[in-house]
Parts: sequence; structure tokens; C-alpha cells
Amino acid sequence: MRTVLRRPEFRLLFCGLLASMSAESILLLALAIWVKDLTGSDGLAGATIFAVIAPMALAPLVGWVVDRYPRRPFFVAANLVTALLISPLFLVRTRADVWIVYAVAALYGLSYLALSAALSGLIRQLVPVELLAEANGALQTVRQGLRLVGPLAGAGLYAAIGGAALAAVGVLGFLTAAGVVGLLRTAETSPPGAGPRWPLDLGAGLRHLAGEPALRRALLGYALGSLVMGFTESLIFAYVDQGLHRDAAFVGVLVTVQGIGGLVGGLCSPGAVRRLGEVGTLAAGVAFFGPAALALAYPDLRVGVVAVLLAGFSLPLTMVGLNTLIQRRTPPRLLGRVAAAAEAVVSGPQALSIGAGALLVGALDYRLLFLLTGTVTLLAGAYLWRARHLTRPPGGSTRPRVPSPRRPGDHDVIAATRRQRGR
Repeated sequence: MRTVLRRPEFRLLFCGLLASMSAESILLLALAIWVKDLTGSDGLAGATIFAVIAPMALAPLVGWVVDRYPRRPFFVAANLVTALLISPLFLVRTRADVWIVYAVAALYGLSYLALSAALSGLIRQLVPVELLAEANGALQTVRQGLRLVGPLAGAGLYAAIGGAALAAVGVLGFLTAAGVVGLLRTAETSPPGAGPRWPLDLGAGLRHLAGEPALRRALLGYALGSLVMGFTESLIFAYVDQGLHRDAAFVGVLVTVQGIGGLVGGLCSPGAVRRLGEVGTLAAGVAFFGPAALALAYPDLRVGVVAVLLAGFSLPLTMVGLNTLIQRRTPPRLLGRVAAAAEAVVSGPQALSIGAGALLVGALDYRLLFLLTGTVTLLAGAYLWRARHLTRPPGGSTRPRVPSPRRPGDHDVIAATRRQRGR
């Protein structure tokens, strides 16, 4: 990661993303707390998360729009627009204004999809192919690190100052990201405009995912695991309450432990990609979630801490493996549509599983659901592991070979020497 961070262009992008990711980590959970405070309803608070996820249905359209513009200007403009979309939160005062929070959450979900798609293309443009895993690993390490402090900081800001502080932090973070990334100076070619067959271009990302063997296998396996991974969003509360007999606030302790595991996973993920390949790294990430879920079926705090650490460790492996695979196996002109489509394919099953988990935890023993989650994710990991040959890592040294410089005329001298020896 030090190698990629020495590159001035990526270092500038990294600093801009640090500002926007900090705002994001502070804002999202605090929005749900805000709705809970205004309405007193757990269900309405949880609906805030679904409002963020719902725009994933527009992924083909968003990806098509992203691919029609140069990456850096679009990314800067999208950050500015996101800051503008967050600003209506300053108007929220009473329960009657909750619809503003939902509207902002949905619009933020749309902008997040566009920013993610544009970011994938921008990283591919700034970073050599052999350093993509390091770039994605650096960003995932920061994202996981922010999970340690972001939600707590957001809740503290809201408790101390109120919702206006959340809006101010969000606006400031995305404006800072736009300003910093705007300083990048990269040579970009203008993508082609919309042609007469533009309706067909909307589905180009999904067609590429379906037609490329490694991407197809990766998305199918990860989507299978996502169908049950979302259960844990509700199961962890039952584990703390019914299993450990502790207050719900103890979930915050386990989230912190998970963040520590995520930091380690983010640091290890580039090395995993070099040794296992992208699909192999994704398989390891999904598979590691299995024993973590199985261990949580046994209510013991010592076992639970290890399990949550392992679950946190697995998440960056899955994201770095998948993102690097998409960037390496997708033509630059399609990268926005493919990245947006992949986000929708993964987030759709995950959103369904979050909702299903909330319903099932009230009807079934949480331990059975943890056993089901562990079993399915192990099967999904095994399905992906069998396809690791599709992205076999290069043998030998992981450092790129640099050819020695050759002086003009060397070829002629060597050829003449060989002719002399042949006489």
C-alpha cells in the first residue's frame, strides 16, 4: 500500500475520499437515530436504511450516465450535488418533517451509486493494473477504520448539537472531497455520446457481467452469500439480548471489535489478491464469514469476540477481491455500468436478507438462523473457491518486471556477433 500511496495522483484522491467517507460514516447511522427520536418507532428508523438501498434498482441507468462523462469532472460534480442534496436536513424540526429525512436518504443512495461507479473508473485511470489491489485495499482499510469511530461520533454529535450538526458534517465532507479531487490533473478522453441504440446500452453492464466467466461466477457466489449475510444485522441484537443477557448498547462494543478485524483484513487483502487471485480472495472472504456465523450460535463472549473479529476480517477481502476483479476484467468505457450493476446485484439480495432477518428473528431461534447463515456462506465460499483458477495469480515474483534499457543499435551488434561466431 505504501507503493500506491507514493503516487501523487492517488494520494490526492485518497485524501479527498477520506473526507467524504468520514462524512458518510458519521451520517448514515445517525439519520436512523434521528428518525427514531422524532417518531419513537424502530420500524420507521430501520426504513431509513431501506431508503438508501432502494435506488439500486436504477443501477443500469446510473451506470449509463456515469459512462457518458469523463471520470474526474463527473466525480467532482457528483460530490457537489451530494452536498446540495444533504442540505434540506437543515429544515427538519418535528415528526412532520421525517419525509425530508427519507427523501435525503433515497437521494443519497442514488448519489452513492453514481459516486461508486465513477470512483471505480477513476481508480482504474490513475493506478496501474498491477497496483489495483493495493489501491482498493488502502481504501477499504480506511473505510473499516472509520467504522470504529464514525457511528459513535455521529451519535455523539446528534446528542450534543442536534440534526443540524449532521447536515453540516455531511455538506462539509462532500464539498472537501470535491475540492481536493478537483485538483487532480489527468489526461481524459471524452466518452462517446448517446447513440441511436442507447436503450440497449443501458443493459451493457449486466451483459458484460453475464458474459465474462470470472465476473459471472464471482457475482453468483457473492449474491448467494449475501442472501443470508444480511440476517446478522438483526441476529446480533438477539445474540446480545438472549444469548449474552446484556443491554442492546453492547452491540456497539461488538461493532468496534468487528472494525478491528476489518482493519486487519484491509491490510491483508492486497497480499491475498497477489497469492490467491481476485476470485480466490473473494472466496476466502465469503468462506471466513461461515465459521464466524456458526460460532455465534454458541452464546459465549470469548467465542463471540473471536467470531466478530473473523467476520470483520472477511469483509474487506470480499470487497477488494470483487472491486479489483471488476476493474481488471472490464473495458474502461463500460466500467461505470458494470460497477453500478455489480453493486445492485450484491446489494439487492443483501437488502432482502436484512428485511427477512428482521422478520425471522421474531419467529425462529436466533441460533438456528446463525447456523443457516454459516452453512450457506461456507457453501457459497466453496462454490467461489472452485472457480479460483479463472483469476490465477501470476507465478514467481509479485513485483512487475522492468526491462533493462537497450541502446540504439544493440540489436545489430548482437546479431553481428552471432554471425561472427557462426563462421
